[in-house]
Amino acid sequence: MKLNEYEIWESKHLKFVKSPEYNYVFNSENGFFARWGETKEDDPQFSPFGPELLDVEISTICSNRCNWCYKSNTSIGKNMSFSTFKKILNKIPRNLTQIAFGIGDIDANPDLWEIFDYCRSKNIIPNITINGNNLNRDLAKKLTKYCGAVAVSHYTDDVCFNAVKLLVDEGLNQVNIHKLVSRETLDSCYQVLNLANKDPHLSRLNAIVFLSLKNKGKRNNYHRISRKDFSELIIYAINSNVRIGFDSCSANKVLEVLKYQDNYQMIEMMSEPCESSCFSLYINVEGKVYPCSFLEGECGFDGIDLLPINNFLRDIWFEVRIKNFREKLLSQDRNCPHFNI
Repeated sequence: MKLNEYEIWESKHLKFVKSPEYNYVFNSENGFFARWGETKEDDPQFSPFGPELLDVEISTICSNRCNWCYKSNTSIGKNMSFSTFKKILNKIPRNLTQIAFGIGDIDANPDLWEIFDYCRSKNIIPNITINGNNLNRDLAKKLTKYCGAVAVSHYTDDVCFNAVKLLVDEGLNQVNIHKLVSRETLDSCYQVLNLANKDPHLSRLNAIVFLSLKNKGKRNNYHRISRKDFSELIIYAINSNVRIGFDSCSANKVLEVLKYQDNYQMIEMMSEPCESSCFSLYINVEGKVYPCSFLEGECGFDGIDLLPINNFLRDIWFEVRIKNFREKLLSQDRNCPHFNI
């Protein structure tokens, strides 16, 4: 087998990619994923065959109008149609495993379920983050049917916790809470941690996933916390025996905090720093590609229109802007080259 060639083997729940210098195994039933290079000890810097993950925005409609929203979304917005999504997915190489869908209100895009169904028909696992608004038992049943994982953004306890309970009651195991970390939300982060072991709505919660603030968005007037406050939050969560996770933007910060933990090697092995342009890409509601969602609208990076593209690897994955971002990211040990995290 040549360096630029690979084999894919798929069954109902397993997917293997094999090549001389890049390999992975993915279990779609439980989310297990392992990647290696020429040997099991090698860790490839990026996928030479396209993204393993996509972050796809299928709606900009959200009724919450949160102060920190980096998208500055409102109740008036755009939806990605099923036909547009189908064109996009059909252009992506087969080593794709999962899609993280971005939506505000769960009922914003009427094509959502057709999009999810098409993903499943292609053996791609859809995951989604929702705001919890308008979620009912019927919608929870559908999310459980299609999704590998659902995250509920925490704005208020009642909406978030009720949404979590609806989903776990339908049998979904991978239900997480997404919680923004900032000076303005730090007290609330501790409150959610304290409730995780007390509130019966959260008894089957998978994890609280903390998201680092990026200074982006017309409405966003929130502020990053200090490294000291960040470290104290992590240690408090660990001592509280609450399962936590982090966005990949935070991974290197988390590893720095936990470097003296007895199980550090395991934590490091399970952590994935920023994977944008290395193992993942973001596609906005109009079908334009960016390394990640936070770069949309930022000076120095125009989106690449995916819809007219016929050769994904040449015109997207190895396009000069994507390559330049990848090289810059890798040169900084996969710490964000654009935002101060």
